[in-house]
Amino acid sequence: MTSTAPEAQRGQDAGEPRGEEPSPWQLRLRRFGYAPRAGGPGLRERLVPPYNRPGPRLWSVLGVSPDTEERLVRWSAWGGPLLVTLVAGVLRFWRLGQPDAVIFDETYYAKDAWALINQGYEGAWPKDIDKVILNDPSRVDVPTDPGYVVHPPVGKWVIGLGEQIFGFTPFGWRFMVALLGTVSVLLLCRIGRRMFRSTFLGCLAGLLLAVDGLHFVMSRTALLDLVLMFFVLAAFGCLVADRDWARRRLAAALPVDADGVLRPDARIASTLRLGWRPWRLAAGLMLGLAFATKWNGLYILAAFGIMTVLWDAGARRTAGAVQPYLAVLRRDLLPAFLSTVPVALATYLASWTGWLVTDKGYHRHWAETEGRGSSWSWLPDWLRSLWHYEVQVYDFHVGLTSGHTYQSNPWSWIVLGRPVSYFYEEDSCTSSATGKCAREVLALGTPLLWWAACFALLYVLWRWVFRRDWRAGAIACGVAAGWVPWFFYQERTIFLFYAVVFVPFLCLAVTMMLGAMLGPAPGTGPKADTGLLPSADPTGERRRTVGVVAVGVIVLLIVWNFIYFWPLYTGTSIPEGSWRDRMWLDTWV
Repeated sequence: MTSTAPEAQRGQDAGEPRGEEPSPWQLRLRRFGYAPRAGGPGLRERLVPPYNRPGPRLWSVLGVSPDTEERLVRWSAWGGPLLVTLVAGVLRFWRLGQPDAVIFDETYYAKDAWALINQGYEGAWPKDIDKVILNDPSRVDVPTDPGYVVHPPVGKWVIGLGEQIFGFTPFGWRFMVALLGTVSVLLLCRIGRRMFRSTFLGCLAGLLLAVDGLHFVMSRTALLDLVLMFFVLAAFGCLVADRDWARRRLAAALPVDADGVLRPDARIASTLRLGWRPWRLAAGLMLGLAFATKWNGLYILAAFGIMTVLWDAGARRTAGAVQPYLAVLRRDLLPAFLSTVPVALATYLASWTGWLVTDKGYHRHWAETEGRGSSWSWLPDWLRSLWHYEVQVYDFHVGLTSGHTYQSNPWSWIVLGRPVSYFYEEDSCTSSATGKCAREVLALGTPLLWWAACFALLYVLWRWVFRRDWRAGAIACGVAAGWVPWFFYQERTIFLFYAVVFVPFLCLAVTMMLGAMLGPAPGTGPKADTGLLPSADPTGERRRTVGVVAVGVIVLLIVWNFIYFWPLYTGTSIPEGSWRDRMWLDTWV
């Protein structure tokens, strides 16, 4: 991050080591925005950046006393995110049982979830049972014959918990998904606040997630992808918290000189053992639950594992390690592996408990029948049976090439090329000139938000490459982990709603871009409430005013866009002409 000359001088006067002279290639990259570090914040602030606070002008205008100011700042850290979450929850739970129908793939997951919570394994449901379930679920018996399913059980256990509480109804099978969708908004507010060191930007990220159409629709539909997104986001939040925890541990171990200034120390930075890291263990658990919901959680486990190790190397380098990667290899790599991968795998195995303890699960006794006499017979029968089942499921997934009306190529996801219609019906009405109305639930992201995210991703990549901003790298990692793997399976039948897993990271990217547009408060330089880009004229108010207006207009347009498409997100009946007006692209029909 660039800094003003006085701040750079203060950093050097405080005893910070001067950076090496930039190499010729670094000097050439300056034209693209590359900024080699020279002075800047002190070592303590670089290891553990403080949270930004609103400027004194705000409190003076409001006439707030210092004591009240301190209470409001403390309250806003949780009060702001909870307020945004309340809005998101009201939106998601309002008429959650509508449409009163089994929409799209709810026909699989709602019934599998009901079977799981009643008998521990999925059953082979008869065809045309959906109408009976909607009319009178008490007449429906859970089939005892095992059913062949192609996804691990955690997501269905989550859906089944709502059915256990509220019954085998649309509201029941959507309840837990809506709850996780709401809580994910709270998680993103707090994650954004921690990453950007700004309560305002954290709440802005959560608000963008609250009004994203794809996240909203997926929060009101009993599918697995929203559950996967929740666990991925929770794992990411745990790793961000772990990053802060580890850097505080390093800062606490480094020496302080007579002036109270924290000093780097190559020996401590290279040899310090960071010890017990509970947040990383929690991340391993969350990643295991993600993997046990859908298998693409494995790619995210690998990407996040690499990311957190690189964070450790960055922390040790900042603390003074001469060879930070060698230090990480010796001190951090094995603990990082043990606290994530084995925990995730153990969680995955535990998720199959219902299948393991039953005698009727699909392929439960394969090792004792068809698999008898195998060269692997020295392994437990249950493990061989489960492995055989997993191999069959993998073959199904990679060989799924049958065409579908709403399939799409992952290249088109970011621009919302082909959304998926979960529910559609026509009815007669007097409000339409043609006498026809339409009801639809369309899994479509809020267009203006997603199209803004296209530019935000370019900004994030620039910020990561040329400004070496770890936040930009983390956001890019989250998007890539959820999106890039699908490019290896472009012949497979895949859908845009799979992208919901990286929607929170798109919201973080847009927030980072909007924070840069805001700029710093006048007179604060780079230590503004955005914590992103310093203004060229820190004392001028015009830059800040223009930034605030621009950001306000963009956010209001995104909110308006969500409201405009509300009927298509909720299955609300609208005149056919109004429905067609909302088909902005031909591929949306």
